[in-house]
Amino acid sequence: MPRLLLVSNRLPVTVKVEKDSVAVVRSAGGLATGLRRPHERSGGQWIGWPGDMSRLSESQRTRVEEQFAEQRYVPIHLTASEVSRYYEGYSNRVLWPLCHYMLDRIPRQDRDWEVYRKVNERFADLTAKQYQPGDTIWVHDYQLMLVPGMLRERLPEARIGYFHHIPFPSSEIFRTLPRREALLKGLLGADLIGFHTVSYVRHFSGSLLRQLSLDTDVDSIMWQGRQVRVGAFPMGIDSDSFDSLAKEVSVLEEVASLRRTAEGQRILLGIDRLDYTKGIPRRLLAVQRLLEREPAWRGRLRFIQVAVPSRTQVEAYATYREQVNELVGRINGQYGSVQNVPVHYLYRSFNEKQLAGLYRAADVMLVTPVRDGMNLVAKEFCASRPDEDGVLVLSELAGAADELNKALTVNPYDVESTADAIEQALEMGEHERRERMRALRAQVKAHDVHWWVSHFLGRLQGLPSVSVRDVKGGDEALEVMKSAERLSLMLDYDGTLVGFAPRPELAAPDDALRELLAKLVARPNTTVSVVSGRPKETLESWFGTLPMGLHAEHGLWSRSRPGDAWRMLDGVTAEWKDAARPMLDEFAARVPGSFVEEKSASLAWHYRQVDPEFGALQSRELRLKLAETFARRPVDILPGDKVVEVRPHGVNKGRVVDAVTRQLSPGTLVVAVGDDRTDEDMFAAMPEGGLTIHAGNKPSRATYRVSGPEEVRKLLAALVET
Repeated sequence: MPRLLLVSNRLPVTVKVEKDSVAVVRSAGGLATGLRRPHERSGGQWIGWPGDMSRLSESQRTRVEEQFAEQRYVPIHLTASEVSRYYEGYSNRVLWPLCHYMLDRIPRQDRDWEVYRKVNERFADLTAKQYQPGDTIWVHDYQLMLVPGMLRERLPEARIGYFHHIPFPSSEIFRTLPRREALLKGLLGADLIGFHTVSYVRHFSGSLLRQLSLDTDVDSIMWQGRQVRVGAFPMGIDSDSFDSLAKEVSVLEEVASLRRTAEGQRILLGIDRLDYTKGIPRRLLAVQRLLEREPAWRGRLRFIQVAVPSRTQVEAYATYREQVNELVGRINGQYGSVQNVPVHYLYRSFNEKQLAGLYRAADVMLVTPVRDGMNLVAKEFCASRPDEDGVLVLSELAGAADELNKALTVNPYDVESTADAIEQALEMGEHERRERMRALRAQVKAHDVHWWVSHFLGRLQGLPSVSVRDVKGGDEALEVMKSAERLSLMLDYDGTLVGFAPRPELAAPDDALRELLAKLVARPNTTVSVVSGRPKETLESWFGTLPMGLHAEHGLWSRSRPGDAWRMLDGVTAEWKDAARPMLDEFAARVPGSFVEEKSASLAWHYRQVDPEFGALQSRELRLKLAETFARRPVDILPGDKVVEVRPHGVNKGRVVDAVTRQLSPGTLVVAVGDDRTDEDMFAAMPEGGLTIHAGNKPSRATYRVSGPEEVRKLLAALVET
């Protein structure tokens, strides 16, 4: 088994000080439990913050550090300011509410971004220091979203995984974040990015499409020459542990005590961190609504709500606690009596044994967050019911709802229907209760936390290794070009020399590009050709006076030097246009912002101004329709960057390579630079020893890769430097 480097915000331990002794105690919880086994078996390291150790004496600190080393924990010590700004600040005041769709809770300014970035850099530096060739690195959660990208810069060939433990919001929500691109690029440093549900995968893919123009092919993305995989890996719990706890004598005694105390009453249970995402106020209102409309339940319900203190230093949480307190007091004041109150509110932590007792004693479990990445409480409740009884009422906005389909699912924002579900649960017959619980327990047992770990790591460690060839960049290509006695450059235009514009006519060359091309054609022993999909009239108007070759419409039209007549490839017809034009016009009419461009022997449907996700869907539909219609006709259907082009078969940029190289002196280094599918034909036709450079992140046969037009220009400018 490869050595595993685990990277998380917190180490899975607590430092406990009692008088003169100090001890490192393992934490309970799903992540700590699930990862303990692979951490121990692989002989790996776990990197994270151990908590505040500033009050330890020097000798205590030394003893703690020794225990960390023995257990292979690598602490990263954060200052109080870093914890306040990186963790409580950017992570929990910006990313947490954003990912849970609560934009109104995000501060007006993200003043803590720079500290978040620097702390992520510290995590990356420490991880890289621990790394040994062959290690697998697994980074966890939203506090460390930049770490995978930072590690990729430091360790280009490392195998890196990342898991996002909270929801990933829709692209419409994520786009509101000022630092959205930096965070997406940070995640793309991983080889495998995991989420709890398919919907979060879809949201992430939508953000990549909208923000970085990266289209996801089923479960993978090309980024900087690497294939990044994305997948849904729903996290489980240590179900055997909860099942065993629920059978212990001491737990059963506690269950009996709880039931005696609530004699004649039905027990509703809620267990949550006191967090505004957990939906506690709306849950209380649903209980209140049931008592209000069904007087028969008054005095017969005992709702135990456990609220575990959480992020008490964050102001929003203190305000939320006051809101919950007021609501509990109001309901108890309205529906309570001297002998009994309907809501028993406990603001404190419970250990796993105490939780198991509460789970087993409950008649109905209420898990109704307004948004939750997974929610393991729902699974813990099911695992703690070996009696196969009890009913789970579960929010459809929790990730667990995708798996636990035998629960009663509710929209937590609909108080009335939640009250209906609570009443349905209370009145459900024993046969149906047991049938539902058996199915829920089978799901929770089959997909426990150990399954989750092995499923993710199996996928990550089964991926192909990063190839050295994939990381060749512009600097190496520049040295090869500079060392050549004679050079012939074939340059694509859109996406290579200039960035894309909303409409083709807006991407005219700027003065800096004209000046750069003029220097290139003046460079000794250098010839230049522009090979573009643009019409010949456009290329002539832009570059007609420069002494270089021009090749329009992907090589359909060519001319070698200024003043030469344009020549068209032989045997090309456009008779198919009459059948294709109505189809493209139809899509232009039904997709606002799209339009059709007609060239002498091709048609193109552009959708750069269309909503990216909708445009991508429409593009796929159009390509399928065209492929079906022209299956037996001599035409090619080419997906480009926000464009679908239909052109005659056999017209491609590869034809240009032969025409250009035929005129060159022996020993000339031929260089082709392009960014999309059409340029792959040019790369494929290159003579032996030719040099190919892809501009962008798409799959390519090119030997070298740069990031885009800006880097292409820098490369060419370095070539003409004195």
